[in-house]
Amino acid sequence: MYIPKHFQLNDKEMIYDFIEKYSFATLFSHHKGEPYATHLPLTLNKGENALYGHFARPNEQWKDIENQQILVVFQGPHCYISPSWYETMKAVPTWNYVSIHIYGKMEIVEDRKVIFDSLNEMVNKYERQDSPYNLSNIDRDFLDRMNKGIVAFKIKITNIEAKAKLSQNHPMERQELIIKHLEDTSNQDNLQVAAQMKKNLQK
Repeated sequence: MYIPKHFQLNDKEMIYDFIEKYSFATLFSHHKGEPYATHLPLTLNKGENALYGHFARPNEQWKDIENQQILVVFQGPHCYISPSWYETMKAVPTWNYVSIHIYGKMEIVEDRKVIFDSLNEMVNKYERQDSPYNLSNIDRDFLDRMNKGIVAFKIKITNIEAKAKLSQNHPMERQELIIKHLEDTSNQDNLQVAAQMKKNLQK
């Protein structure tokens, strides 16, 4: 990923928080000699420096993915930035965004306990705290039948590239103008980009 120095994100905890918050990712590999992508949720295990997830078994991307260098992209908030918001018209439009690229090697997981723990962690993450649904309460025979329809995997992270393009290459006064315009909206991406920009200015 092209990352000018203004936009490079190096704070590992911030990167991990971002991955956990925007965990619906795009997983790229080569399948049958062609680029191939699957969109899926992933969970991060910091202790193992790894991502866990699963394919639907009919998705044949898993069949030739082991030992490849794969790419996982986590895309966060993004929005259009109008030059009309600046103090001058001698400017051009741009786009602000945060994106994390993870490189790694995948291994297919066969261990039933590891698969269950991975699925359980994912369910618990997204279910509401007061939800009655929990994999621990589901009939194990039923779960075993359902698990035959997936292929679980672990991605050992080998490299991380992180980019936060948030107008850091502009003067502070201009960044404040951008934040003001982004906050004057109900669009969630705009508001989240504005919040990230505010954090940068407070450093």
